[in-house]
Amino acid sequence: MARVVRFNEMGGPEVLRIEEHAVRLPEPDEVRIKVKALGLNRAEALLRRGLYIETPPLPSGLGLEAAGIVEMVGNAVEGIEPGDIVSIIPSPSMVRWPAYGELAVFPARLVVKHPPSLTWETATAVWMQYLTAYGALLDIAQLKRGDFVVITAASSSVGLAAIQVANSVGAIPIAVTRTCAKQQALLAAGAAHVVVTEESDLAAELARITGAKGVRVVFDPIAGPIVEVLTAAMSHGGILIGYGNLSPEPTPYPLEHVLPKGLTLRGYVVHETIGDPVKLHAAKAFILDGLASGALQPIIAKTFPFEQIVQAHQYMESNEQFGKIVVTL
Repeated sequence: MARVVRFNEMGGPEVLRIEEHAVRLPEPDEVRIKVKALGLNRAEALLRRGLYIETPPLPSGLGLEAAGIVEMVGNAVEGIEPGDIVSIIPSPSMVRWPAYGELAVFPARLVVKHPPSLTWETATAVWMQYLTAYGALLDIAQLKRGDFVVITAASSSVGLAAIQVANSVGAIPIAVTRTCAKQQALLAAGAAHVVVTEESDLAAELARITGAKGVRVVFDPIAGPIVEVLTAAMSHGGILIGYGNLSPEPTPYPLEHVLPKGLTLRGYVVHETIGDPVKLHAAKAFILDGLASGALQPIIAKTFPFEQIVQAHQYMESNEQFGKIVVTL
């Protein structure tokens, strides 16, 4: 038996419960981990609210990211042994492989022996954010030196990872944030420019910053009306990659910008990268190299003990965080 987080009904953070529960043995191609830290993601909030891409049977576990010590391996697993220090690449189903618990089972192919220089907290804050940024910006958009890239919701863990990834290839990251509260922190985190939408006109600021060159890449989890403004600022042949739908308003199709400029509007989910062994191998190599060189440095917003999982989810939904929310065990 182990303590795990489950929910018995859909709803807000208050539906989460810590329960004693039997954690299954690993199948031949799986490993079981003694979890030391968890990384929180908005996908987990969507799952417990019944708004995620998979519908959980109740009661259900949840969680995508963890770091810990290998406790047990399946009989077909090679290269991973009990006692190894590892972190977890998000699985295709958090219902089948939930991370929130003292013990958790994961596919062996998603287990990474992370650099020993990482703490448990930083190790669990690596894979979702950097794989998302890498897959969108480098694999799909082919971001390169001198490109202007607009990053909306820039103070999220993925937004901050995107700033670091852009800087690592010599691109020019423009961070977009709602209020001035995080402006200086975004500049300190590597943003070349910060646009505060409550205090300035986004279209005018993007035009001022990029001039005749325009924005070649947009990395956006918001959608909604902002898409009109973003596409208006884009250069000919530019690409907008949407990886979320935070706006409660409908998203227009900006034909008046897409058509004359030959723009690409592209949806992306991280499992597009994780599910392709070749792409995942390249992404892992880039991320591990970046961690080793210091070009990639996970930023932790706040750390909660496991017993405060409800408070951790409440904080996630407050949108006050700057970086990754981590829960420790």
